[in-house]
Amino acid sequence: MVKHILVTGGAGFIGRHVVAELIQRKFEVRVLDALVEQVHGGSGIELPAGAELIQGDVRDPGRVEQALRGVDAVIHLAAEVGVGQSMYKIARYVGANDLGTAVLLEAMLRQPVGRIVVASSMSVYGEGAYLSADDRIVGNARRDAERMRAGLWDPVSDTGEPLVSTTTDESKPADLASIYALTKYAQERAVLIFGEAYGVDAVALRLFNVFGPGQALSNPYTGVLANFASRLANGKRPTVFEDGRQRRDFVHVRDVARAFCRALESPQARGQVINIGSGSFYAISDVASMLAQAMGVPELGPEILGKARAGDIRHCFADIGRAREILGYEPAHRLEGSLDEIVNWVRASVAVDRGSQMRGELEAMGLVS
Repeated sequence: MVKHILVTGGAGFIGRHVVAELIQRKFEVRVLDALVEQVHGGSGIELPAGAELIQGDVRDPGRVEQALRGVDAVIHLAAEVGVGQSMYKIARYVGANDLGTAVLLEAMLRQPVGRIVVASSMSVYGEGAYLSADDRIVGNARRDAERMRAGLWDPVSDTGEPLVSTTTDESKPADLASIYALTKYAQERAVLIFGEAYGVDAVALRLFNVFGPGQALSNPYTGVLANFASRLANGKRPTVFEDGRQRRDFVHVRDVARAFCRALESPQARGQVINIGSGSFYAISDVASMLAQAMGVPELGPEILGKARAGDIRHCFADIGRAREILGYEPAHRLEGSLDEIVNWVRASVAVDRGSQMRGELEAMGLVS
């Protein structure tokens, strides 16, 4: 029976919620986390009561072996996160995400576990799925750089016909548009290949845009909702790339935490790749406006940049049918009903706006056009 769980990256935003959910379900939980300053800001970390913390990098074989002693299963969340930064901090992302996963898997050869659940990402899809004019699924849509320079943001068919975005299921081939996406796909595949080779139950959850209380408000490479909140808390308009009509699926962190727990326990999940989203989608500029309204500053509407960021895609939102079938997953926290919770979190936190710094770094590297 699975009882003792290691959560790598368990002191991070998603990790703390996963740990809390596990403890509520009476699991024993150990956390391995490097406590990276960009994520944690050098502040003290408060894990849920009952969790054991080992501070260490997942690339450190000694720390990983220490963390694995006596555990039955692993939830692997440890990763550098952020599309934009990954495009110029390439060694950092590949090292933390892919080498870190390799070190973990090698350590599991010496200290076997029954199951590993890895956090993958919707970014591995590149563009989401589209429908052609005759209702055929187009799973390989890509945007043309020349059209984007002209402000034509949406992908079109090979013959120039408009495409209609639709839900993306797990059958869509990967199409990696950023270094971050590349590293997440490598993490996912390494875990599944390892599981198949060594008889370890392995599951990959492809997370869509995770939001909720506890997200780092001073890390400009974290989730878009936290970035918007940080700007608004400092009296600044949220900045939005392109025309703001790009659409994303926002999934609450508590729904994500429940999905990880169910992935630990479901016999049918072995060897599966599973989308974890909300099944809904929102235009990014609408999200910025909704949050400004909830924070009481509706006059701080989004600043639409009309520029593209390298590595970004236009539309991607989840088909969650497989999660429902295999995990019994059903999202309980919609974005519209969670904004007051986000506002309360922001008001109780210190939000240092580094959005302009992030944009400046990307522009200096030629990654905004």
